[in-house]
Amino acid sequence: MANEMTTANGQPFDRASLESLMRRRMFYTPAFDIYGGVSGLYDYGPPGCALTNNIVDIWRKHFVLKENMLEVDCTMLTPYEVLKTSGHVDKFADWMCKDPKSGEIFRADHLVEEVLEARLKGDKEARGQKVEEGVEDPKKKKKKLKAITAVKLEDAVVQEYEEVLAKIDNYNGDELGELIKKYNIKNPATGNDLLPPVAFNLMFQTSIGPSSNLPGYLRPETAQGQFLNFAKLLDFNQQSMPFASASIGKSFRNEISPRAGLLRVREFLMAEIEHFVDPEGGKKHPHFDEVKDVELELLNREVQLAGKTHVETTKISKAVETGLVDNETLGYFLARIQLFLLKIGVDKTKIRFRQHMANEMAHYATDCWDAELFTSYGWIECVGCADRSAYDLTVHMKKTGAPLMVREPRKEPLTIEEFQVDINKKKFGPKFGKDGKKVEAELLALTQDMREKLSLDLKNEGKITVEVPGVGDGKVEVPQEILTIEKRTRVENVREYTPNVIEPSFGIGRIVYALCEHNYWTRAEDEARGVLSFPPTVAPTKVLIVPLSSHTDFKPFVRRLNNKLQDIGISSRVDDSGASIGKRYARNDELGTPLGITIDFQSVKDDTFTLRDRDTTRQVRAPLDDICNAILNLVNGTEQWADVAKRLPAFEGQEVE
Repeated sequence: MANEMTTANGQPFDRASLESLMRRRMFYTPAFDIYGGVSGLYDYGPPGCALTNNIVDIWRKHFVLKENMLEVDCTMLTPYEVLKTSGHVDKFADWMCKDPKSGEIFRADHLVEEVLEARLKGDKEARGQKVEEGVEDPKKKKKKLKAITAVKLEDAVVQEYEEVLAKIDNYNGDELGELIKKYNIKNPATGNDLLPPVAFNLMFQTSIGPSSNLPGYLRPETAQGQFLNFAKLLDFNQQSMPFASASIGKSFRNEISPRAGLLRVREFLMAEIEHFVDPEGGKKHPHFDEVKDVELELLNREVQLAGKTHVETTKISKAVETGLVDNETLGYFLARIQLFLLKIGVDKTKIRFRQHMANEMAHYATDCWDAELFTSYGWIECVGCADRSAYDLTVHMKKTGAPLMVREPRKEPLTIEEFQVDINKKKFGPKFGKDGKKVEAELLALTQDMREKLSLDLKNEGKITVEVPGVGDGKVEVPQEILTIEKRTRVENVREYTPNVIEPSFGIGRIVYALCEHNYWTRAEDEARGVLSFPPTVAPTKVLIVPLSSHTDFKPFVRRLNNKLQDIGISSRVDDSGASIGKRYARNDELGTPLGITIDFQSVKDDTFTLRDRDTTRQVRAPLDDICNAILNLVNGTEQWADVAKRLPAFEGQEVE
């Protein structure tokens, strides 16, 4: 398991070097840069767009096509009522604290984490221990915290800090405030005291329409559109359960203090799945056997609450069997998430699945695991996989009356004995007037146990008392002449139920950045030569075409190669600049281009070309059809470079600086 950040070839990781490369080669750039930029907003350049699109394409094939999911594209503008009903207006918040003198705002949990980690790092330095190279704070933070990084701590304090950090995600606002007091945490830049943490809703608010009378938000997730379309999707799926919908699109969160580049931004691309499943029968998955032997690194909530962070390597079948992972469908998607991350080139030693603790669990979740990727910023959540139970469909159905449920014929009729509530509408309306709907709703919502008890009260006392919030003093008497509660038998031929939902949610931007860190390294002979070893399947450009010089004899071959690669769906670039072959390859190694074709005078003579592998810099030489066939196999993942090198003749050639 990863415990320090190194490059793909085992060198100490240099984040500044990678981020310089990514900006210089325009993987991404600060948005509105010439106006000074806006924190947490970035634009993607050509290689960043291509890398993202390739990852999304693989995601579609891995999930949407494999699982026959129903893809939808829902609007980003969302009316207030929808997000009020879903709970986001009231509960979608982080804790922030303010320096009242400078006005600076901090996200409370991140500040506690930042300061305690800096103190632990300073303790290591004071003890003369090696400090992990890749996990330092960003330069900005490092400057601010410089004054507190060289202090030796008591052993008990070190242990206490480590325990707090292990469960940092589980603290609520009051608890974070207590930690800030207890550990004397102040504004790192000014030393000023901070106000107690307060909740800050992360949604961007807006108004819809010219009169601004319809309040709304930019969506914080793509999920709600999928839930609201459930009935239509079920109908499209011919009323067949289980099934999954999927959506890829932008979401927005008004981050309190966005830092860490692409890892914490205010506008980001999400890919989300809503798998609708029958809650009866343990939420089984029909294809669980296909992944049952996949091993995951699991960090469960009990370990975190004990102040530890050690993981256990566990087969997903065992994790489900023991109840560590709640059900088969949740376990199935955890395994499939790992397989997807490995397919796009994420380092297997830098993946773990962390279970949410009670306080950090989203308001809709009954169990949740995050796929976290290890980066120079530490462990970063890149995929969340939650069991949302029936929460969303239930609250939207209750609010709107829309039938967001499944109706299916029973194989055998079901005889049910239950207490039923009958209301005499002619007398009920005049008695309760405008409060009638509220009273009726409470009566119909009574549980079977409560109905049984009240039926006795009705029989013995001739009336019942029910609690109805918002009516009088909250208690309402209902007399026997307008209400009947009695036990009856009914036969049910159709079963109605509200599906539960398992939701894998992918932060594509975070995955893109973590992938870059996991695949970045520099050549041993020249540390200035950075390389991004993306798998050919996700690399922004697959092939670099390099004519040896600008000689006119090479131009027809360049055109022919380009056309041939385009015909087989392979992206390529031509570099016919005056730089040496070595320099041209080096600058495309930075872009992650896995393959290169050189056109030289031998090509003119016998129509053969050299094919170069980015990582080994080794080359083979063969006719065009053989070269293109090898490229296609490499890009499709059906061959590795070692396979190509075995069957095509090696070329010891010219890569001259």
